[in-house]
Amino acid sequence: MKPGRHTHILTLLAAVVAVQLVTLANGKSFYLTQLTMTAYYSLIIIGLCLLMGYAGQISLGHAGFFAIGGYTSAVLTTLDLSRHKGTVFIELLTKISVLTERQDLYGGQHLSVHPWAAFIIAIALTVIIAFAIGVPVLKLKGHYLAMATLGIGTIIYSLVLGTQSFGAADGISSVPAFPLLPGLTVSGAPGLRVQNYYIAWGLVMAGMVLLVNLINSRVGRALRSIHGAEDAASAMGVDTARYKLNAFVLSAAFAAVAGAFLTHFNGGIGPSEASIMKSVRYVAIVAVGGMASLWGSLIMSTVLNFLSLRGYFGSLDDAVFGGILILVMLFSPDGILQFDVKTMMKKLIGKDERRVNLNS
Repeated sequence: MKPGRHTHILTLLAAVVAVQLVTLANGKSFYLTQLTMTAYYSLIIIGLCLLMGYAGQISLGHAGFFAIGGYTSAVLTTLDLSRHKGTVFIELLTKISVLTERQDLYGGQHLSVHPWAAFIIAIALTVIIAFAIGVPVLKLKGHYLAMATLGIGTIIYSLVLGTQSFGAADGISSVPAFPLLPGLTVSGAPGLRVQNYYIAWGLVMAGMVLLVNLINSRVGRALRSIHGAEDAASAMGVDTARYKLNAFVLSAAFAAVAGAFLTHFNGGIGPSEASIMKSVRYVAIVAVGGMASLWGSLIMSTVLNFLSLRGYFGSLDDAVFGGILILVMLFSPDGILQFDVKTMMKKLIGKDERRVNLNS
């Protein structure tokens, strides 16, 4: 990476450490819970920013990919295979640590898939589904693509809401902690609050390093050319279909990683995480931050998601994000960080002058 890119990552690291120290000094470490959840939601946002801002492809179904990652991990780690214990296949999976025993809520022994194995399966499944969906869907453009991804999100939401294996309207609870490494565990336990805060934001920083390097590489230039003029890029020899598909799959994988980690952190997942309004919210945040600005999207995601999780918007939560999306599209389509008051006033004054001329 160039020095400038290092600077931004180091600034983010300093901000993360500073926030943790401030909450510790003020005795408000409980804020770290919402900040940890904010980090996982931000992982979806930066992945979606790559797809929308650089590849120029809109998606209203990313909440579905988040749900695939979360639900797959939840189902596999809560599935009790104890009745099959003793069979050759189960014994083999246990021996290679794909299956593991843990104590359930009632003190009994529970044989289920190890969180690491469940995580790998969840990401692999998401990538396969995203690839299968992306091949036909990414041939569409504009509002046709938006409607197609909206339909995909609706299907996934209906499946998790109406399937008893997924807990239906109640979702899945009692998801075990995720032991990442010795001494590092993804869990919502109060004693692990600081540890999980750094795990979540470390994951975001790793994602930012990957994406910043990607958009500043030959691949990033190809994606920007597709966004600017797809037909011209294709005429110049850019394999537009492959690049769009790869960006779509990568952004879906980011959402699935966030879904799996947040599910283990919360100890469960519900169908609301796959709702259409969640996907609209993600699109709104990317729009507010600037579709071609990874850092702008990350900043706005941190602010808006934290305020939402703290309950500042109350019952008007979805309405606030919908209103934000409308206002940004009207007055600052390049993102709120690019907001220019003078330009907006000129537009408004220009419209008023035209009205006067028409009336005269």
